[in-house]
Amino acid sequence: MDFSQDVLSYSERAVMRLRSLYRQFGYTPYKMSRFEEYGLYAKNKAFLASGDIITFTGIGGKLMALRPDVTLSIVKNAKDDGLLKKLYYNENVYKPDGYEFKEQMQIGLECIGDIDVSLMSEVLMLARRSLSELGGNSRLELSHMGFLSGLLQNANLTPVQMELLLRRISEKNASEVSSLCAEYGLGEEFSKKLLTLVSVYGSCNEVLDELREISVNEDTETALRELEDVFDILRRLGVDEGVNLDFSIVNDLNYYSGIIFHGYIEGIPKKVLSGGRYDELLRKFGKKSDAVGFAVYLDLLAAYKVETRLPSSGRNPQAPAASGAKSRPISNDMISIALPKGRLGEKAYAIFEAAGYGCPAIH
Repeated sequence: MDFSQDVLSYSERAVMRLRSLYRQFGYTPYKMSRFEEYGLYAKNKAFLASGDIITFTGIGGKLMALRPDVTLSIVKNAKDDGLLKKLYYNENVYKPDGYEFKEQMQIGLECIGDIDVSLMSEVLMLARRSLSELGGNSRLELSHMGFLSGLLQNANLTPVQMELLLRRISEKNASEVSSLCAEYGLGEEFSKKLLTLVSVYGSCNEVLDELREISVNEDTETALRELEDVFDILRRLGVDEGVNLDFSIVNDLNYYSGIIFHGYIEGIPKKVLSGGRYDELLRKFGKKSDAVGFAVYLDLLAAYKVETRLPSSGRNPQAPAASGAKSRPISNDMISIALPKGRLGEKAYAIFEAAGYGCPAIH
């Protein structure tokens, strides 16, 4: 019996495409429970995008939680036997969307073991190809926590000061970064280096010289060498187009130690893919392995009607609506507004969307 993909929803077709892609490179499916003991998340709240967790009391009296994150469950259960583990998953998580708790579908992969430049490049290549499989104009943006931590190594900041400074860097808020450097007594030369890092954006070839000028120690040099090697491999694989460096991508230094990245698709004002190298998380579990992975947020894609860009068999996605179908009139009246990036940007986008104004720019 012939099977037509037209009977599948966008999310189902996207899952089929991505699962097929990941299997081609040796990743195997991983299933897990929807529940974990609350303590797993309580000890690692800084690793979660949101600290809000749905809890309930189990039959034996233990405090349990609906899973807000997949990676923590995989890391907890992964054997530390020195063998390479290449896993992919298609699971729901339970976390706030900014307004209320929702069940959200994710598909992603994790690579756990001895992670070298080749494996790091493979994961980035799969992230880039995942975006391409989902349709539309897309880009992948990279940062490196090793470069940032190396730059901040001798700053002697308190945890609170470090958190605030990283937040301003993630917002690309140059004036606040400059003010904090002055307040913390970090010096004019250091402030200039940090402001250069905040402003960097472009392909590795375009910005590498700028980064070399502000490199200060072996940690920053090691990070630059890894970025250069990774971009070289991506170039040879033919997936370097639309891959840029952006050091406003920042995660917790207690968990992330290397390259981190976000993926974007035109027409969606939020990241649709997020990942990175998180060796330090495994250290917190007493494990020696390295790890890198990413997740694709399928519910977010479906919410912004990306399905119109994903071809299905026997139907032209660009074909006009059927006779009698209602369509929204197109207006040529537009206004351009510059919005911030990072966490502050996502809040601004949400305000505009709630008011009925889409934010389709991908610049």
